[in-house]
Amino acid sequence: MRFDHLHRREVITLLGGAAAGPLTAYAQQPAMPVIGLIDIRSPDTLMEDRLRAFRQGLKDTGYAERENVAIEYRWAENQMDRLPELTAELVRRQVAAIVTTGGPAAVMAAKAATTTIPIVFVVAEDPVRLGLVASLARPGGNLTGINLFTIELVAKRLELLRELVPGATHMAMLVTAASAETTARDVEAVGRALGLQIQFFNVSTLREIDAAFATFARERPDALVVAGDPFFSGRRVQLVQLTAFHRLPATYALRDYSEAGGLMSYGPSIKDGFRQIGVYTGRILKGAKPADLPVVQPNKFELVINASTARMLGLNVPDKLLALADEVIE
Repeated sequence: MRFDHLHRREVITLLGGAAAGPLTAYAQQPAMPVIGLIDIRSPDTLMEDRLRAFRQGLKDTGYAERENVAIEYRWAENQMDRLPELTAELVRRQVAAIVTTGGPAAVMAAKAATTTIPIVFVVAEDPVRLGLVASLARPGGNLTGINLFTIELVAKRLELLRELVPGATHMAMLVTAASAETTARDVEAVGRALGLQIQFFNVSTLREIDAAFATFARERPDALVVAGDPFFSGRRVQLVQLTAFHRLPATYALRDYSEAGGLMSYGPSIKDGFRQIGVYTGRILKGAKPADLPVVQPNKFELVINASTARMLGLNVPDKLLALADEVIE
């Protein structure tokens, strides 16, 4: 049937039907959910493999970025006072969930900004003690996530470092204002049990890191412990280079440091943690409530030893440690 032979009423009916079909289908398509991800660091210091692991967790639950989910990224560039403003932007954007990957400061800002939008966090400290959740098994509010446990593992890291540097009695420890109080309390007790004198250095800026290492150059501690904190992980290359320059044996919370040349690290797999928050975020997009998703704690920890750094420091890695290591970097 040619168009010019149709009656006017038939034309209107056909056009109306043709238009209504696609428009109705379009109107029924659900809007793509948006996730807000906020971190205290800059994007170049949050390693791409962590974000890849997060996206993999989303993919495991059926979500792929730019295909059926969007992610809005907010980076505080180590300026803590920007966190409330950045979080408020995500709340105004009415994101479906907020993911905080930058420690207590970022999640506290999110918690203060909303009681309704689901929040998925990664923290190194006990989230119950931080007041984020009612309990690990039943969080109870609009927050859940991963407790990486790195603060509580300091005692084990001290023991392992003592194995590698048996004569060490005077140790320095880098902490930040966010973790100083709880870390000092836990670590001092362990230090006394091991016969160690531990001196704490509270640093939160690059200038304070330089000042701490200037003190190490004068006072010559036997070894250094770096607390598990997002601020430090964002400065891992600088820290590893400074410890090498000062020929200072050091232990760290995450394998990223050992891969960058640090002597030893002991802690959970950060990539597994990021994959898990991706899974939790995907489950929340599908309708799960944070209150019903237990806070996840890792059950496997990695000991990574950089053997070439040990040789540079003149240290002999005991067979016992080599046997315990998940990876030895040559």
